[in-house]
Amino acid sequence: MIKKIFPLVLMLFFFAFNLQAQTITPEEYIKIYKDIAIREMKRMGVPAAITLAQGILESESGNSSLVKRSNNHFGIKCKSNWTAETVSHDDDAAGECFRTYKTSDDSYRDHSNFLRAGKHYAFLFNLDPADYKGWAYGLKKAGYATNPKYPIILIKNIEKYNLQQYSDSGAAGVPTFESEKYKDDPIVIEKDEIQKDRPKAVDTDDNKVVDLRSDASTIISINGSKCINAKKGTSLLAIAIRHNINLKKLLDINELEEDGILEEDQLIFLQKKSKNGERDFVIVNKQSTLYDVAQQNGIELESLLVYNQLEEDGDIKPGTKLYLKAVAQSDQAKMIRDNAVSSKVVLYEVKPKEGLYAVARKNGVTVEQLKAWNNLATDDLKIGQQLIVSK
Repeated sequence: MIKKIFPLVLMLFFFAFNLQAQTITPEEYIKIYKDIAIREMKRMGVPAAITLAQGILESESGNSSLVKRSNNHFGIKCKSNWTAETVSHDDDAAGECFRTYKTSDDSYRDHSNFLRAGKHYAFLFNLDPADYKGWAYGLKKAGYATNPKYPIILIKNIEKYNLQQYSDSGAAGVPTFESEKYKDDPIVIEKDEIQKDRPKAVDTDDNKVVDLRSDASTIISINGSKCINAKKGTSLLAIAIRHNINLKKLLDINELEEDGILEEDQLIFLQKKSKNGERDFVIVNKQSTLYDVAQQNGIELESLLVYNQLEEDGDIKPGTKLYLKAVAQSDQAKMIRDNAVSSKVVLYEVKPKEGLYAVARKNGVTVEQLKAWNNLATDDLKIGQQLIVSK
């Protein structure tokens, strides 16, 4: 019995050891601590984006030896007023004294208290909580870190991981700061200093230059509905908060299934889209999806599918004619034939009692091909339905 138990204990030991040895990615770190950062913003006013950016940098995304030994995520040293447990750690000098916390949550709480209580950080709380650049350069100015690139690194983390969305989430609950208590604070941030090391543009992965100062929140109108041209990397939650719209409502308006970060530039509507377009039809001039066409014309995707006798969203070839309003069935059939001719495809009209298998066998193709060519979500067919049976 003892011989059987020993290998099991040994296995559990190695499993626990390997789990402890695993490194955390910045994305995982953010997912773990974002709610704590938002809570602390609401409690003490430190922007959640700044807190998370500092945590990523100071703790190496939770992988530093200081974090593992002391739960100290922000590199806060002991100072004369610290009376709790400490740990020795090499930083600017060997064997420096750092604070120790029982939990990571305690570290985040002490970080907020540390900044709020320090008179030389008081001016930061007069800044707009959304001004993460001001906060980043302000922390350096106030002496939080000795690294001259400290603010640049924080700003890079905030923009790379879109941390500003968490500041937007906590903005409504930020406490009022009594600035009159700190009128003698001698530290100020000069505007020129904030701009000095800030690049005016960056190269993205697709080699397009993006102006960091550009405003992607300008409201425009398409087909009578308000919308914005949201940039790649923008959070849908941040858009909802910025424009005072319920997140679920924003997703419903834009026919999106879940919240997240935009993977490409796209129009995001702030009001319900129309069922009809401003024009009768549109000729697609570049490779697009039906969803793209619906957004670009401010029309509901479901209506676009109905008008063009399509089952679901899919790729549309250049030169395709799509109706934006209801038309007669004869016009729809003509449109489908015209699109088929322009794409050099063969059409087949569904006969009574024919299913996908029968149509596929009759035309020497597979059911999977029929589904792919015709954007079919189910096996159901209608009498007279036009199907692409060859490409």
